[in-house]
Amino acid sequence: MNVQRAVLAAAVLLTALAAPVHAQAGSASSAAPAPASAQKIGVMNLRQAVFNTAEGKQAMAELQSQFAPRTAELEGLRKQIDDLQTRLRAGERTLSDDEKARLVRQGDQLTRRLQAKQQEFEEDANSAQSEVFDRVIRKMEEVMTRYARENNFTLLLRGDVNESVVIFAMPQTDITQDIIRLYDQAYPVRAGSATPAQPGTPRPQPPTKQPPPTQKPPQR
Repeated sequence: MNVQRAVLAAAVLLTALAAPVHAQAGSASSAAPAPASAQKIGVMNLRQAVFNTAEGKQAMAELQSQFAPRTAELEGLRKQIDDLQTRLRAGERTLSDDEKARLVRQGDQLTRRLQAKQQEFEEDANSAQSEVFDRVIRKMEEVMTRYARENNFTLLLRGDVNESVVIFAMPQTDITQDIIRLYDQAYPVRAGSATPAQPGTPRPQPPTKQPPPTQKPPQR
């Protein structure tokens, strides 16, 4: 009888000791944080967004018009160089050495002039385009921030061709068109403004073909 009582007392004691352990385990389980929900990430092409807004298109159309005379000047210089090359080739056997040398010198002068003006053109065009980009992007930042908050985005990434921080993204993550639409609503262009340029990221472009080397007179 004494042995049975001792066994029963031991069982009761073990049960009492185990109860707090189970309670603590249950409490810890209920307090564990729930798995984090999936992050919502958006990708956009900033350059495409800037230059495809109505304001961006208008500004680039104005720049194209502004730089048109300089583009024509560069094309005129290139034509003069091409004409000199044609004269030298056609007169290989008929022109005097003095005339060939004169045409070569004239071609060298025109080539140096073209190269200097083309470099100046590109620097000015890049600067003007950067001013447009900076002006629009300062206002677009507010649009992007509001859009991200209202649509519960955790992160927005830049997906430009040359300045991308994205290796791969599903098409449905691209919010570029949404930002363009919201920007145009927030900053509409004035009626009667310059005709917008075509979609894309236009910029004033000089002739890209490099001037051919001036033909030298044959050596005797």
